[in-house]
Amino acid sequence: MDCVMAESRRNITDVFRATKPQVGGFKPGCGKLGAPIGQNRRALGEINKNIITGPTAYPYANVLPGKKQIPAKKPLVPVRRPVTRAISAHVTTKPSLPLPEGKKPKIQTIAVATDNEDCSIIDLEEDFNAPMFVQHTESMLEEIDKMDEDVYEEPILDIDNADKNDQLAVVEYIDEIYAHYKKQEILSCVTPSYMSQQCDITDRMRGILIDWLIEVHYKFELMEETLYLTVNLVDRFLSRRPVVRKNLQLVGITAMLLACKYEEVTVPIVDDFIVISDKAYTRSEVLDMEKEMMNTLEFNLSVPTPFVFVKRFLKAARSYKEMELLCFYLIDLCLVEYETLKFPPSLLAAAAVFTAESTLKGSKQWTKTSEFHSQYSQNHLLECAKMMVGLHQKAGTGKLVAVFKKYSTSKYEHVARTQPASFILEPRFWD
Repeated sequence: MDCVMAESRRNITDVFRATKPQVGGFKPGCGKLGAPIGQNRRALGEINKNIITGPTAYPYANVLPGKKQIPAKKPLVPVRRPVTRAISAHVTTKPSLPLPEGKKPKIQTIAVATDNEDCSIIDLEEDFNAPMFVQHTESMLEEIDKMDEDVYEEPILDIDNADKNDQLAVVEYIDEIYAHYKKQEILSCVTPSYMSQQCDITDRMRGILIDWLIEVHYKFELMEETLYLTVNLVDRFLSRRPVVRKNLQLVGITAMLLACKYEEVTVPIVDDFIVISDKAYTRSEVLDMEKEMMNTLEFNLSVPTPFVFVKRFLKAARSYKEMELLCFYLIDLCLVEYETLKFPPSLLAAAAVFTAESTLKGSKQWTKTSEFHSQYSQNHLLECAKMMVGLHQKAGTGKLVAVFKKYSTSKYEHVARTQPASFILEPRFWD
């Protein structure tokens, strides 16, 4: 098979080329109840008495036990002295001087004067609880501190709001569509150990085949959806049918032929695939394999691949061109590796978006919006993201370099030259 693959590569030698506050108070010029000034005069002693007692917030707030409960009279001039947060916090938290043993605190309180009494200062030699307004201030400060300590909760953005008038975006059904994709992807995945059932081929041979198919895909200028469906068809077929080594390439070109018929508008003909494989197979062999593959897969080509998920997750991440290209580059690197089959398509796509954005911005990037739409937290992406960084680090150094060459062209803005995010491999990055 290696000889056949080598001959096939000669046919695609030139595959990679650069392409107000409201103010209140008394009405001016009027006395109590709006009467003209001078008709409602009071004795000076009574006025002074009200000023001494000061304004009260509640009718009986300053009445001591045993005193007659008389509603506090409202001062002539309303005075507001708000206790600022800094001063009140200082007062309530400032430690007092220690008292001698057996000595109780001495509290001075101003009693409200009645009509026949003067204001007096009383010393209370008894246990004393903090006044109500102090307790209220303390509780209010505690609530404010809790509000300050609360972490700002990032909002979840409506990523479909701009597409409500686009009928092709099907915003009314988009959530149901991706919920269906999440259910169906389990059925479209293959067992990560299916190669143990194959007697004549290995996972290394599979890697060589996928690497070559990426070259063919680039040569024919096919859509990205076609490549992902091709790889899915190859793995699903190999997981159900034993294949001899000489027919492995035949499985690859047949899978791409079927993927083209499903995804493409202009489909390459059978003879194009025969030529690209250096005429290793005849037309009848390709058609026979096509029938066998369709029967084996029960004509089920409508499967969710990483492509459908990555487009949605990129939208949630508010991506840009460079980030999008780097994301597809990381996914293509994973297509060649047999070990990545253990990750479902949605997880592979989410990890690629996370890794690409973190790589370009140099720090951990995963918003609440991305987490909501992907249904994956950062911890879920840990293993897959580390594997992607490892593949990025060694890309272009081995024999399977089709993906590296593809994304090194001007068509893909040389995104393969981006420095890998090695900091993702550090344990402290995930703390």
